[in-house]
Amino acid sequence: MEVRRTAPVKLIVPDERRDDLHQSARQFLYCANRAADFCWDGRSYTNCVTANSTARDALYAELREETDLTANLVQEAIRRAVQATKGVVERWKQGKRVSQPEFTSWSMVYDKRSAKFYRNKVSLSTVNGRVECEFELPADSPTPYEQYVLSDEYEFRASTLQYDKATDEFYFHITTRKDDDDDDEVSADTGHQTVLGIDLGVNSLAVSSTGTFWQGDDYDHWCREFEKRRGEIQQCGTQAAHNALLRLGKREEAWRKQYIHTVANEIVEEAVEHDCDVIVFEDLMDIRERLPYAKWHHVWAFRRLAEYVEYKAPEQGVSVEQVEPNHTSQRCSRTDCGFTHEDNRHGEHFECQKCGYEINADYNAAKNIGVRYARKQRHSLRSSPKSGSGDAPVDVRVNGGTVNGESYQPIAGD
Repeated sequence: MEVRRTAPVKLIVPDERRDDLHQSARQFLYCANRAADFCWDGRSYTNCVTANSTARDALYAELREETDLTANLVQEAIRRAVQATKGVVERWKQGKRVSQPEFTSWSMVYDKRSAKFYRNKVSLSTVNGRVECEFELPADSPTPYEQYVLSDEYEFRASTLQYDKATDEFYFHITTRKDDDDDDEVSADTGHQTVLGIDLGVNSLAVSSTGTFWQGDDYDHWCREFEKRRGEIQQCGTQAAHNALLRLGKREEAWRKQYIHTVANEIVEEAVEHDCDVIVFEDLMDIRERLPYAKWHHVWAFRRLAEYVEYKAPEQGVSVEQVEPNHTSQRCSRTDCGFTHEDNRHGEHFECQKCGYEINADYNAAKNIGVRYARKQRHSLRSSPKSGSGDAPVDVRVNGGTVNGESYQPIAGD
């Protein structure tokens, strides 16, 4: 495996967006220091937290609430603190004098999701949306940008954004990785990757390409109950009622998080059960516009669900990716068809106007999400029920014509 770290690339940041990066860095350092506080125990190095999963499970939800950072930046801040604590613990074991890690210098760590590269610019996540910055490339770089960043042979890894106060300039230290030939041979021997597609929608909270439905009926019911109770308390207008509202709000928030955590755990378990290497969601960037009838608590649930799966799945050896969402609900998921038209979908029911394929609409979308990533990456989609030869080369399991109680009408070749 070959790792390359390029010479610092100077970023041309629009003047009106510079403060967004400064605010992001302040909040990133806040998260890193909060995590360092959690990990550190000055009495004994055996009591220090050096497991990223432990720190993340304890702090992630709180830091997401306390800051405006994206999920990826919060996780990278926690990871930075854990790694620093590990280093300090190792020196402590050697009898060296150490102190708690503290982060004061201006810097942020970006992974491949929070930093997206294009030929002449990079798009960076901030507390106020993304900012696109053009490059000013060093002429004498020992690791040429074109070769190690834009080449398909190299994979972008977590890299560091820094700010030079003396020159008032931003620099990006880019790290890439290339697997050597031996790694490629091992990968070829171990077989292809398998994908689990996940659709998020109004009718069902989530549906997998294996045909598992998370309906969200309980979620909707208790959201209505909390809203009803809130309305009753607000009518009182007293200080006691105000205090009761605050307590109710905390209970509701805790309940929502626990509910979504449970669904996220079950999605990861679904991937593990079906030997999936990748879980794929649709990009949630414009989900409010794409689902105008979704209530606010649905949109909140979608975003949190994707975030929770994103940090839980790697612990089971499963990665999480996103694909473009366009037309996944209107496209026929049969490989030998693929006909796309808005008339194909009618509420919860999907019927292809070309080949006549009928299926639950959300399940059809989940298969399309998985297939879109699988085709792009040359992987196979793990799709459990309902499809026969018509869905080759997707890896399919036949399930007697039902998906979690949702019946469908098979057609010729299905």
